[in-house]
Amino acid sequence: MTDIFRHRPGTTPILISIPHCGTHVPDDLARRLTPEARLLPDTDRHLERLYDFAPSMGIGVLSAVHSRYVVDLNRDPGDAPLYAGADNTGVCPLTTFDSRPIYAPGGEPDAAEAARRIETYWRPYHEKLEGELAATVARFGVAALFEAHSIRSEVPRFFAGKLPDLNLGTASGKSADAALVARLVEVMKDSRRYTHVLDGRFKGGYITRRFGRPRDNVHAVQLEMAQCIYMKESPPFAYHDEAAERLRPVLRRLLEVLGDAVTREGGIR
Repeated sequence: MTDIFRHRPGTTPILISIPHCGTHVPDDLARRLTPEARLLPDTDRHLERLYDFAPSMGIGVLSAVHSRYVVDLNRDPGDAPLYAGADNTGVCPLTTFDSRPIYAPGGEPDAAEAARRIETYWRPYHEKLEGELAATVARFGVAALFEAHSIRSEVPRFFAGKLPDLNLGTASGKSADAALVARLVEVMKDSRRYTHVLDGRFKGGYITRRFGRPRDNVHAVQLEMAQCIYMKESPPFAYHDEAAERLRPVLRRLLEVLGDAVTREGGIR
């Protein structure tokens, strides 16, 4: 059986979660997808490679194996919308980010299949996240969850124009301590090559909102990046080595500052 997730334990209070990097689709499901959907165009590609320095910093990494077309790990299992009044995709999406069908006619999952996918793929990832964060708080007194994401820089379905390069989300200030967030914003400001925004179009998905509990010493932030700053956004979705090497020091610095901000006592320096 294919693993549900990949996990590399860390030795610091930081855990990186990458819920949309998965590309595996079971054969019986792949046969039901449209030719376009089989290309998995909405995948947060290459993020494990981009953040591959994290284990050397003692940072744990939890990443998805299966495609978000199998189940979206960053959505409410009851399909409550992330953004009220906006266009949203569900836990078992039926359309791509370009509003095109994911399934050939008649191939869409029914409610029973969607429920099975949630139990098989969604729940184990969330149980692992919850367990790792609880263990981290027990060990260090605090935990920091860094949600790593990326998306095409232009997706008219979700936002007008071009997305800023770095989009930090904190559930409008609810998922992480304000002083911690301010330090991360300063890192983005210092990286003058990249445009940035705090709690803009992407304020943090279900995982950030569910697990970010500053009062319980769990701080969660989401970084949504425009893919054009490190990869080619159209097939074959190639990794851009030179661009990625320019970006990686900024990501490293964000994680360094995050680690410096959280303490064993659960406070913020």
